[in-house]
Parts: sequence; C-alpha cells; structure tokens
Amino acid sequence: MTPTDPPGVFGPGRLAKEDFDAALRKGFWRSVFSWLRRSDNQLLPFDEFRRHLPMMGQSDIGMRQIPIDRIVGSVGRYRDFDGAFLPRTERSRPRWESIDRAHIQQVPLPPIEVYKIGEIYFVKDGNHRVSVARERGQVYIDANVIEIVVPFPVDEKTDINALILQWELSQFLEKTGLKSLRPKADIRLSMPGLYNRLLDHIQTHGYFMSQDYQREIAWEEAVTSWYDDVYWPLVSVIRQQNILSDFPDRTEADLYLWIIEHLWYLRQEFEDISLEDAALHFTASYAARPGAHPLEKILGGVHSLAVDDGEKMPPTSGGAEGI
Repeated sequence: MTPTDPPGVFGPGRLAKEDFDAALRKGFWRSVFSWLRRSDNQLLPFDEFRRHLPMMGQSDIGMRQIPIDRIVGSVGRYRDFDGAFLPRTERSRPRWESIDRAHIQQVPLPPIEVYKIGEIYFVKDGNHRVSVARERGQVYIDANVIEIVVPFPVDEKTDINALILQWELSQFLEKTGLKSLRPKADIRLSMPGLYNRLLDHIQTHGYFMSQDYQREIAWEEAVTSWYDDVYWPLVSVIRQQNILSDFPDRTEADLYLWIIEHLWYLRQEFEDISLEDAALHFTASYAARPGAHPLEKILGGVHSLAVDDGEKMPPTSGGAEGI
C-alpha cells in the first residue's frame, strides 16, 4: 500500500508501484539479453546526433499525434531509460509512478515536446510520459513538434551510426582531398567520432614536416606525405601480419589509429620500436580471445584507449610525433 491509497484499498498508488516494478524488471532483463547478444540497447543522445550530422534549419510545426515506436532518443534523459524507454534505475520511480497513477485515474496529461528529424523523434520534455505510455501499450502520443531538416531520409530503421559514419567520411574526404590525391585510398572507420582524429594526425604530421624542412608545408603535401609515409606503411604491416583477423568487425583505419597511438606509448619507454613491433605488441595485448569481452574492454568508449598501466591516451598530436 502507498500513501496515495486509503487504508485497505488496492488503489492507483499500489497499481502504479507494481507497474513500475514490472517495467524496471523488464528493463533489467532486456539489458541482460542485449549484453549477451552484444546488441544496442540505448536511447540515442540528441546532442551527439545533432553534433555529427548536418542540420539545415528547424521550425515549430505545432501539436501532432506521433507514433511512440518512432521515438528513439532523448535530449537529456537518455541514460535514465533504455532503447524501449523502460526505466533503468529507481531514480525514475516517483515521477514514473505519478504519471502512471494519472493514466489509471484517466487524468489528462499535457503533450510531450519532441524534436523530429526525418521520421524519428527525440524527447525534449516528457520522457517519463513516453515510458509509461509505451508500457501501457499506447500507440500514439500527443506532442508539440519541432522539426529539424537534414539532407537525407531518416526513419526508425535507419542505422544511425552508419549514417553518421557516412557523413563523417564524406567530410573527411572533402577536407583532405584524398580521393583526388590518392584515388585508391579507402579509409573507413567503424565508430563515429574518429575522423577528426585522423585530421589531427595529418595536421601534426604537417607541422613536423615544416620543422624538418624549415619551410611552410602545403595542406595537400601534408595529406599525401601522411598517407604515403605514415598511414599506408602501417596498413601494409596490418595486412602482412593478418592482424585484422584478430579484431572482428573492425577496419584497417581503426587499427591504424589504435596501433599508432599504442606506438606513442611504447616509445615513451623504448625508443627503438618499429611499426611491426608496435603492431605485434598491440595484437598480443588486445586481440579478442575466447571468453574475453571484445575491444570495448580496452577502448572505454569512442575516444579513449587503455594501456597496460591504465593510463589514458595522450593528446592526438602525440600520435604522429616522431613518425
């Protein structure tokens, strides 16, 4: 019994408590199955999505009834709920139960507020209302909608990471001119957010070239020198040693980034370390093995790479120094 119910009455408060307990339990098991299958179980963070994709403008299009199953992310609460808007922690209980009681008692609730990108939605305000509505089997929900225009189609089936990667690759190729400078170049990363690291490597390589040659280095010269003298030699080692086979679902460009920055660490302790030595040491240290969790165990997210002593990666400028 909860304080909202009269003594001896199995009322809305008790029902709401049991509803939340069931939703929390369902969310827990969903996270377990997701971990076992190594599938994504997260809400999309709106700010990250917006930062990585081009936005061509926005407009307030007023109140609409929107499909709940097309709400895929949140502006600020994406860590409080999973990809099905099930609560992940007890912290959501008070607000969740109060909204569930309102549903039980048929109390009207205000519309939620969302951003619309293509055919998908991100909650600006009303995450708990979405969570309760989904759990109660509601198909549509009233929402005040702000539409953001993007230059490509997006729906609930779109692989957002693939879309972001496609956009980041196009930006990288445009900024480097690599397709015209080295037409056979095929530099693909498997995780969003890393192409800027490659640009940093090129800029740093160009800086050290200018120090060596005592002259200004044109951007095109820095790009071609980085590709010919840094990137391609390491990719050649990766191919010769068949290292990619030890890192399923990753790419040569992924391994280039991780190994070149692993090399930076090794050279802090051992000066005479070759690309081959660094590649073999990296593989021996981090290759996926039976029973071991794959690369996420060492990456700690998109932007960090752990080494044996637990240190974090240096500033990216260090990755190309001395190469």
